[in-house]
Amino acid sequence: MSAAANHRGGAPVGHVANLGPVEAGAVLCLRCWAHGSGAKSQMRHDFAATLGAEKGQQALGAFEELFSLCARHARRPLMHHSLGCKCLGADESCFAHFVGYASEGAREDALMIATTLVNPAVAPLLVGLAEDFGHALRSMAKSPAPTHENPKTLH
Repeated sequence: MSAAANHRGGAPVGHVANLGPVEAGAVLCLRCWAHGSGAKSQMRHDFAATLGAEKGQQALGAFEELFSLCARHARRPLMHHSLGCKCLGADESCFAHFVGYASEGAREDALMIATTLVNPAVAPLLVGLAEDFGHALRSMAKSPAPTHENPKTLH
């Protein structure tokens, strides 16, 4: 495989701003989880603040397992852009649409996309996790965004 073929998954195919809220949320979560512990911690806070502690933890558990299965069983490493990048990479687009279809209950479409990301034997497991995670993202999109403001000092 050539060096160019190794990076096709990161090739820009669009902009995150053109995605729906569930799909954009999936891309942001993918980037955060790959970015490190600080971003993961912020994700945990945002999910708990928006969904409540229990539902937030369940959603993150589904995402964590989804991410782990993708990493262990991927056909090749999934490429992603940096946290603040406005571009949408090819692998990110696949992941976003996979979660979007799953969240809508379009299991066959989600399964088809999952087989392009991971070993086909693992793909059905991913669909159920993506449904749970996608439903949480859908709920979060309907809720007001959590604020990250620091408390103001009065004295």
